[in-house]
Amino acid sequence: MIMKSSVPVVALIALVVSRVQAFVSVGGIKNTHVSITGSAVMEKVREVCEAVAESEGRDFKPTGSSAEELLRACLGTATGEVSGAKFRTALNQIYMQNGFVDRDFMGSAPHHFNNEAFNEGRNLIIQGTAAIKANVRTDNLQSARETLGRVCHTLQDFYSHSNWVELGNKSPYANLIRPDLNIEKIADIAMPTCSDCASGTCPNQLLPAILNGKYLTSGYMGLFSSDKPQGKCSHGGETDLSSTQNPRGGISKDEPRSHNTDLHNNAVNLAAEATMELLEDIRGAIGNKDYLRLMGIARSAVLAFVIDTTGSMSDDIAEAQRVAFNIIDTKKGTQDEPSEYILVPFNDPEFGPLIRTTDSDVMKSEISKIRANGGGDTPEMCLSALQLALTGAPSSSHIYVFTDAPPKDMHLEKTISALIRSTKSSVSFFMTASRRSKRTLTASTQFQVYYDMALASGGQAIEVSKSSLSQATDIIVDTSTSALVTILQRSRNPGLVESIPFLLDKSVSNTTIYITGSSLTFNLRSPTGVTQSNTVDNGPLGTIQKVGNLQRIQLNGTEMGLWHIDMTTTQPYTIKVMGQSAITFIYDFVEEFKGPHPAFAAIDGRPSAGSPAKLLLTLTGEKGPEALELQEVALMEVSGVKVSNGNIEKMDGGDYLITVKEVPEGEFVVLLKGKDKTSSSLFQRQTTTQMSQSKVTIKAVADSSMLPGEVFKMNFTVTTNGTSGAYTIRARNDKNIPMTHPSTLNLVSGGSAQGTVSLTPPVNTVSGTDVTLTIEAEGPGGSDSNYAVLRLSVLSKVTDFSPPKCEIVDVQGTCYSSSCSSSNWELSVNITDGNGTGIESISIQQGSGNFTQREVLDGVIVFMGVYDASCCSPSVTLSAVDKVGNVGRCSYTMKSSAGSRLISMSLPLWASLLLYGFLRDAFPL
Repeated sequence: MIMKSSVPVVALIALVVSRVQAFVSVGGIKNTHVSITGSAVMEKVREVCEAVAESEGRDFKPTGSSAEELLRACLGTATGEVSGAKFRTALNQIYMQNGFVDRDFMGSAPHHFNNEAFNEGRNLIIQGTAAIKANVRTDNLQSARETLGRVCHTLQDFYSHSNWVELGNKSPYANLIRPDLNIEKIADIAMPTCSDCASGTCPNQLLPAILNGKYLTSGYMGLFSSDKPQGKCSHGGETDLSSTQNPRGGISKDEPRSHNTDLHNNAVNLAAEATMELLEDIRGAIGNKDYLRLMGIARSAVLAFVIDTTGSMSDDIAEAQRVAFNIIDTKKGTQDEPSEYILVPFNDPEFGPLIRTTDSDVMKSEISKIRANGGGDTPEMCLSALQLALTGAPSSSHIYVFTDAPPKDMHLEKTISALIRSTKSSVSFFMTASRRSKRTLTASTQFQVYYDMALASGGQAIEVSKSSLSQATDIIVDTSTSALVTILQRSRNPGLVESIPFLLDKSVSNTTIYITGSSLTFNLRSPTGVTQSNTVDNGPLGTIQKVGNLQRIQLNGTEMGLWHIDMTTTQPYTIKVMGQSAITFIYDFVEEFKGPHPAFAAIDGRPSAGSPAKLLLTLTGEKGPEALELQEVALMEVSGVKVSNGNIEKMDGGDYLITVKEVPEGEFVVLLKGKDKTSSSLFQRQTTTQMSQSKVTIKAVADSSMLPGEVFKMNFTVTTNGTSGAYTIRARNDKNIPMTHPSTLNLVSGGSAQGTVSLTPPVNTVSGTDVTLTIEAEGPGGSDSNYAVLRLSVLSKVTDFSPPKCEIVDVQGTCYSSSCSSSNWELSVNITDGNGTGIESISIQQGSGNFTQREVLDGVIVFMGVYDASCCSPSVTLSAVDKVGNVGRCSYTMKSSAGSRLISMSLPLWASLLLYGFLRDAFPL
């Protein structure tokens, strides 16, 4: 079943399939939880994109039904390439967390509305929705997406696991998402609810007293015990032990069966409508543009700088400022314009704060404030600043570090490594060794950790003199673009005399090759056999720029076919080939989990050694995944010596499950090859983030938000199939929140041990603050390790549950269907929040008119507002949001008149309100 819609929304969704089978989780054959969420998300995205386009006075006309074509239409007509990777990644963050509820909270009745846990389940929805709104207000979008996925799962389960459908309800239960309303008429614990069903397939087991009295009940789920209260319904199914106890059977509508097909379909439809209502509430609270950012509708380029501000860095700071200004000024109004700016300064001992903004003028202002001072000794707090950038920037960002000194905070090296793997971001270092840093160490020795991090993340480690830095920073301009893809990356130490092939397809433009190393010699060879030596700066194939240890080659054009880089040196080197293209892919290493709804879930950490590696992979291109054919996926050693091909299994919705049986023993990357059906062009893409397997695993689940000033405890479990002994435990967070954890855990091979991390956010922590917690476990002697990265939210206790009131007091104007452009209309409103937390914002949610407001104090604060628009825009929705995210709305549609034009009198606002008050008092309802 699909929702009622005028657009084919299901065709737009990654990871999503037809909503006809079962309420199960991500990665299975029947992904209904994901499809319900996905259909609602895509339909709401389309609706919001239309509203934004209308407000900006432009057309909204997607050229097709794919998510990528919707994205392109939503971003507007600015020139430049558009990549769907950011959009797909945001959607996957929602969908994966939706599936995690079946894994991490399998036995939790409130998370599934089992066992008549209605109030507890509703509290999860209300608290989760409040956290989403608070996270968006503090620009912590990934945390908001993850919470949204979990909330959607619980909300949807209400319709499948309760008797709401059997009671004859035709619309969603608004009380589940309204904090000012309570759940009504829950069956008492002593009230029998079901009759016995020996076959387990009875069409309706509910007792007449339940149906006639309109009492809410849900099935009891016995995963580990058959016990349940006397006379109560069971959930049902093979995994429910309670269904064997009288009354037998079950009332779950998770899957369509012969006895419940209509009930299942009704539950699916209501779950879809309820998800739409939830999304609409969130949209109203955060506004159209932030809603689109929440869903990943944004240009893909991000500009992220981490800058050493010590006394010797004046030249470097000036160059970083110049590059930032150049990118902002030259790319404004194009698809290459960064959608977000990240800036983290560091010194010694200070570092930070993280400055994050979507406003280019703010970035200009903040980076202009940086001055070089302090830093007496050589090492600086570089890794602490980099930690803030990695946790604060969107995933898959390109982060640039400017420094002339080694890091003082080497204790963070493994934490940075974990964050690089988790975020899939690349980190490039511009190293300009100063006199003070050369006194004791050679540059290559002191900067080795930067080389290692650059290699692990797919970035560059560039050593240049301060006077030559401006030539090296061209790489920032190259990579601060939309739709950036990596076609090839190799590392050799020592170097090899070899020919390295790479494939360029028709979609690729602005191809650039980066080769780093000292005293390197090579030849570049095109598909037609034309060659160019590294000694020729301007040749038939491209322009070679040399600065420090970097050689940057810009190809003159993009000739399709198989290119070669013929290396003729044994010196260590790295090679990276990049370009712009809409064709790319996103992926996660996944593991299968069992239970009532078995499926696949993304692995948080390194995949387990000794078993095949599994990846869930999504292709994206200009026309969507259906226009692309996946031909080969392999795990390739960073050295490129060993390549392990994977088995490709096509999943519903355009995804692929990749199984690699022989995983490389060391660090590896993902290599992909395929065909663009629209151009019959073969393509090649590669990930840059290095990964490896581990015999250690860490599992941790955060089941709630943190409260300011209160201790938050979270259990974690470490398991090993490796060496027995004492495992070192490290836990760190990016907000320096006080925390405790065990320093070691004793494990035997094949066993596990549990520990607890305790965090206490300060009382003054801003509600919505995102805290990234990294837990690491390292085996005896450092032989093996793994990590878990969790995003936690701090949420203040909410006591205001009443939405603002928006009241229409007057409408002026006459509209004519024959000539809308020559007439206007006007709407007057009063908005108040009574004794609540106060109005935070008032915005136009739909409509292309103008809204003006003024504040009046008369016992309570009242906002008087006037909306005026052309009759060509006859509908408006105004959204009023209080300081905790409760939403009040006014909606109105101006009707057109077909008659002759009449003269209408428009009173000033104060007179309209005065007249309205007089009429209300004189003629009370």
